[in-house]
Amino acid sequence: MNVKNNTDVFESYTVPKAVAAMALPSMLGMLINVIYNLADTFFVGQTGDKNQVAAVSVSMPLFLIFIALGNLFGVGGCAFVSRSLGEGKRDKIKTISSFCLYTSLAASVIVGVIYFVFRNPILYFVGASSETVGNAAEYLKWIALGAPFIVGAITLGNLVRGEGAAKESMAGMVLGQLVNIVLDPIFILEKGDRLFFFNMPFGFDMGVAGAAIATVLGNIVSVLFFLIYFLRGKSILSITPARYSAKNGIAKGVISVGFPASLNNLLMSLSNIVVNIVLAGYGDDAIAAMGVALKANMLVVMLQIGLAQGVQPLIGYCYGARNYRRMKGCLRFSIGCNIVIGTVMMLFYVIFKEAVIGMFIDDANVISLGVKMLVALMSPGPVIGIMFIMNFAFQGMGKGTQSMILSAGRQGLIYIPLLFIMNSLIGLEGVIWCQPAADLACVAMSLAMWLFVKKGIKKQLNAEN
Repeated sequence: MNVKNNTDVFESYTVPKAVAAMALPSMLGMLINVIYNLADTFFVGQTGDKNQVAAVSVSMPLFLIFIALGNLFGVGGCAFVSRSLGEGKRDKIKTISSFCLYTSLAASVIVGVIYFVFRNPILYFVGASSETVGNAAEYLKWIALGAPFIVGAITLGNLVRGEGAAKESMAGMVLGQLVNIVLDPIFILEKGDRLFFFNMPFGFDMGVAGAAIATVLGNIVSVLFFLIYFLRGKSILSITPARYSAKNGIAKGVISVGFPASLNNLLMSLSNIVVNIVLAGYGDDAIAAMGVALKANMLVVMLQIGLAQGVQPLIGYCYGARNYRRMKGCLRFSIGCNIVIGTVMMLFYVIFKEAVIGMFIDDANVISLGVKMLVALMSPGPVIGIMFIMNFAFQGMGKGTQSMILSAGRQGLIYIPLLFIMNSLIGLEGVIWCQPAADLACVAMSLAMWLFVKKGIKKQLNAEN
């Protein structure tokens, strides 16, 4: 692979071929990511202990903080790299990538230490009960120890995608996730436990702690893959410490775009914490059911985000090169694809809702609640992908303000106030239908913002002509 091959997808491929080349690896990576996230809940659910399932759900908002750090420097760096490629500033890219990697690692160590030392008080704060805090603390302990690898894998995967190496980015992430999936039953279950159609020949019986250890080991493998990729010397990126610098607009360029992407994860974490606190009033069954429904819903959301994330460097390159006609074509085609994906997945989940929830837990009350929650979460499926495309497009264009508003709205400014209002008015049903209501509002916002941005582009073109 050489640099020219990477930039061909930006410049000479037809729009459908370019979108496919960039989006399919990202979507496949996201699909494996969903399976890997579902695996923790699925295999923990095979223990038959709903408190362990609830413990994973309670810990998830804290895990999202690490994803937020990875996206802050990974997505921000990815957009900056692709835009700089379009502008022909290839030497600057080496400084961008070095800054992103080492700053993200430093931040992950700080957060990891805080989690490790104060894990019990933090878990009680985010909604753990006396029945779930012990298991949740074991899970969080290992996640905290592996923080640099979790954040490092996300950052490196995004940076590699930014230079157009979508297949290599996908391969690194997928490899680590497959390792996690394979290790999950080995660490979580015990010898003789029933798994699908056979009994486990061996197992360490570590429960939620085993799930966390498998996650960390998978991310270590991803980091090793990307290090080998860089050492081969065929990338225009750099991880050399001597290239590190936050000056000359490097830090600002990364953070201005990365922060909205990170904010989405931070607010997702905050919203999960808040919803767990609200659901605590309805019992641990409600928390476990929401955790399972959210995990199941991840399939449609992550596939659509994967497509949007995949075309982000393409949008950024076209914007940097002022090829607005091609950029608009990519947007239209990508939105159409996401509408089809969302519609098909919504129908699938509505038809097989009981079977989907029943895969994760064998408890009648949790299944009953989980089915209601899954149907509600899936209802905006056909259109929510529009918002994801526009959000990542704004990031690719360097429109941090628009992206930040969308991110803040879906998981924070709209969702959280709506959660308390709907909970007070109609109780648990309000909590269940709050996210769909926020999603639909953000779709409308994204379309309004695009009309505003498009008007600005047209005005710029008229001024240049």
